[in-house]
Amino acid sequence: MAGRWSIIFLFLSLVVVSFARPFNPLPSKVNRGKREPLQTFRPYNIAHRGSNGEIPEETSTAYLRAIEEGTDFIEGDILASKDGALICFHDVILDDTTDVANHKEFSDRRRTYEVQGVNITGWFTVDFTLHELKSLRVNQRYKFRDQQYNGMFSIITFEEFIAIALDAPRVVGIYPEIKNPVFINQHVKWSGGKRFEDVFVETLLKYEYRGEYLSKDWLKQPVFVQSFAPTSLVYISNLTNSPKIFLIDDVTVPTQDTNQTYEEITSDSYLKYISKYVVGIGPWKDTLVPPMHNVVTVPTDLVALAHAHGLQVHPYTYRNENQFMHLNFHQDPYAEYDYWINVIGIDGLFTDFTGSLRNYQEWTSPREDKDVSGERQIPAQREIKGLQLENQKYNMFNEKMRSIQGSVSLAKTLSMNNRGSSFTSGTTAMNQNF
Repeated sequence: MAGRWSIIFLFLSLVVVSFARPFNPLPSKVNRGKREPLQTFRPYNIAHRGSNGEIPEETSTAYLRAIEEGTDFIEGDILASKDGALICFHDVILDDTTDVANHKEFSDRRRTYEVQGVNITGWFTVDFTLHELKSLRVNQRYKFRDQQYNGMFSIITFEEFIAIALDAPRVVGIYPEIKNPVFINQHVKWSGGKRFEDVFVETLLKYEYRGEYLSKDWLKQPVFVQSFAPTSLVYISNLTNSPKIFLIDDVTVPTQDTNQTYEEITSDSYLKYISKYVVGIGPWKDTLVPPMHNVVTVPTDLVALAHAHGLQVHPYTYRNENQFMHLNFHQDPYAEYDYWINVIGIDGLFTDFTGSLRNYQEWTSPREDKDVSGERQIPAQREIKGLQLENQKYNMFNEKMRSIQGSVSLAKTLSMNNRGSSFTSGTTAMNQNF
């Protein structure tokens, strides 16, 4: 009973903070003093659309919850309204995660547009002013997740998203995506012939986000700018020196701004080219380690290629539910984290469950100079613990590789037994949906 009341109190405190905090001016002008710095010694914990495994995605409370749970970066998708305001919202249509269908005053706003070569019908963000978008309420995307917070929170702006990070009690980075830039530039016009990308970068500079990766300016206000559109990343390289991440979809999918598939632009020669403009890639995890019948098999060489070009690798998306987890991990997110961090060797993870990843990391690689209990270590202790950890990692690697080899055999067996069947990987069927 006590546990139940503590959860209720936690939620109410987040709601009060998200509704009561002053969003104007942005961010608040409170003197933040000296804050705990961003950790840079272990893979980054990236809160994918906030802590959206618990709270409806890309809302103020989802981001506040992620910060409370210990995320390094809050991640958001940046789109635009009809009147050119930048908002945090994942889809170009409002249908799946808002109550727009219940608003009779907007019943005539349904449209059909071509988006990345596909005709889509729905209520599009580009047909609503910011004021109208603010009248909508956000719902949980997945029906198997907690529905009790539906209708409680509104869509937030890019500036409100930034304010949440800047007002955090410690240094928290932002990881905004230039979302669907081709579509946005077709339907939203800004004065002076500005592009979506121009307004995006102007907003970052307004709040003093600048500096190359790990520079003094960057560590003060960390940011990664991400996009699936490589031409947008090349374009903004002339506008900002903030680090950029090239997102990579399934290899069969064409990019929205070129005639190439992602398979063509994950070659060694293309990575050499794009490394002049970006500091890393953000691939769909099944692109790195292809599954067969929902079992991970042999890793591709993409991580090794990226690292050879000095690029970080931040795969997406890590979700705790069985619907999204390959059979190798036995419904255990810690086993999945362990595989990707210690066997594959990635540099950051986009997760819907920030708290789970934070707990795993504090258990396996706590803050430098501290042991698991939080006590400061002396150098000799660190050296002993380091040797122990290396031995553990070595044994773990051998064990994991044996497991993978067994999984490949299992996948081949399943393939032999299921030829002609309609069995589909649960992860693939759910769609990568970054």
